[in-house]
Amino acid sequence: METLNTADSAKLRLWNRNFLLLWQGQLVSSLGDTIYAIALGFWILAVTGSTALMGILMAASTLPRVLVGLLAGVAVDRSDRKWMLIAMDLIRGVLIVGIGLAAYRGWIQIWMVFAAGVVLSACSAFFFPAVSSSIPDIVPKEKVVQANSAFSLIYTGSGIVGNSAGGFLYQTLGAPLMFLLNGISYVISAAAILLIRIPAIPRPALPQSFGLDFRSGLAFLWRVRGLRYSMGLFSVLNFFSVMGIMLLLPLFQKTPALGPGLYGLLMAGIMCGAFGGFLLTSFLTVKPARRFPVFYLCGVVGMAAFAVLPLVASFPLMLGLGFFFGVTNAVLNALITGVLQITVPAEMRGKVFSLLGTVSGGLTPIAFALGGVLGEVIPLRIMIALCFGITWLFFLPLPLSPAITRYFNFDPARDRLEATRQESA
Repeated sequence: METLNTADSAKLRLWNRNFLLLWQGQLVSSLGDTIYAIALGFWILAVTGSTALMGILMAASTLPRVLVGLLAGVAVDRSDRKWMLIAMDLIRGVLIVGIGLAAYRGWIQIWMVFAAGVVLSACSAFFFPAVSSSIPDIVPKEKVVQANSAFSLIYTGSGIVGNSAGGFLYQTLGAPLMFLLNGISYVISAAAILLIRIPAIPRPALPQSFGLDFRSGLAFLWRVRGLRYSMGLFSVLNFFSVMGIMLLLPLFQKTPALGPGLYGLLMAGIMCGAFGGFLLTSFLTVKPARRFPVFYLCGVVGMAAFAVLPLVASFPLMLGLGFFFGVTNAVLNALITGVLQITVPAEMRGKVFSLLGTVSGGLTPIAFALGGVLGEVIPLRIMIALCFGITWLFFLPLPLSPAITRYFNFDPARDRLEATRQESA
């Protein structure tokens, strides 16, 4: 079993050797992913001229992650997480390098891109629960929220930089070279993870079957009432938020005073707000007793801001509300992920994170479909405000739930003995 053999002072640092290596590897591969997605979209449109085919590819690339998510979580909890991460990075790296070489030599076919999308999605279903499960074991418990914010900075920053530079890089480098760069980024990430020491999860001498292991994860989730209620809340919030944000595009497209250009500015404003929120939480430590009040305040004011956003006539005010929503939403997500990592035992984290990802991923296509239908019969401004008004209403009564408040304020140092029986009655 690997152990974190560092000095006591080093144990208190967020940016220790293991965390820094994992963060650097993810930074490189995340930038590569963003650039790859842009290059792939431009390439498909250039070759086929079909936006429908591009949409089908996006759907095919997300479905495997939803379908194998639950089983992937069990596999993560039963495996060596370090080697799981390395294997997933190498598989993706070799595959994308192959796509790049095929594109460079003129051999690439559309079916190859579809097949690669399916494999990449399946690998992500294993990779991300393994990362989320590993973070609490390589940073101090009191730094978990900051660690998640630091990782979220990668994904948000990559989106800003990649989307800004992607079109220029496509024109300058071309799709084949951009594919190759993304494949190499995965190999670099795998090399960084190879140098990391991630503690092994203690397991019984006679491990239970795969099916029993899966059911044990569901039983744990059901037994801990605060966790169960929280995951239900997260799913509802994600469902209505996705629906509301999706309807922004047709609102701007159909409103002469707005248009696609201002839509791009608003989305950039939301992403910049999210970057600022993650940057803030990456430096500030939220004490356990203040975790729920911060979560509640960000939820109430953030959802109210977005509910008002489509109803105002001034675009600068819309932009300010969008930026503010980005900040509060980033803090919400950092706290949610941190609390899950702190409260869920190491041997259960893969299953719990996969379950949350599967539920959220499975509900997203439904939210898209339902939002599209309702947007045809209900004015778009009203529909968007209604979606976020519903999320606001779900936030309002949360202080009345002792299970959720105690769950968010869980302190590993103080409540360690209660962790496995918390609100189990």
